[in-house]
Amino acid sequence: MISGGRSIFVLDLEKCELMDSTFLGTLASVAFNLREVEGGALRVIHANERNFSLLESLGLDHLFEIEADPQPEAPVKLTHAGHAGDTDPDDQRAVILAAHEALVEADPRNEVLFRDVIDFLRHEIAESAD
Repeated sequence: MISGGRSIFVLDLEKCELMDSTFLGTLASVAFNLREVEGGALRVIHANERNFSLLESLGLDHLFEIEADPQPEAPVKLTHAGHAGDTDPDDQRAVILAAHEALVEADPRNEVLFRDVIDFLRHEIAESAD
């Protein structure tokens, strides 16, 4: 979407009860990519207390705007043609690794939290390449 000219993303977490580290890392990656785009921004809206706490505790709250009660705007509906089962396992590992590395890039204190996951995924990727 970024390469297609989109520069502002709004993520509505109103129906999201919990986020895992891969999703959070993916958000961090998107925010980093948007910083390279003029006028690029990621806005998170309707984050419940638990999700806001996750964003804050992982040091991600400084990467994007977080609005509890945002101004209404016309949503852009996205569709997804495939699902995770359509993805090659090596590609899945690479995406999960990149997400966790983005969490560490966002806040170096996260390294201790995700070191084992990152090491495991790097090992799995290296073994599958052999």
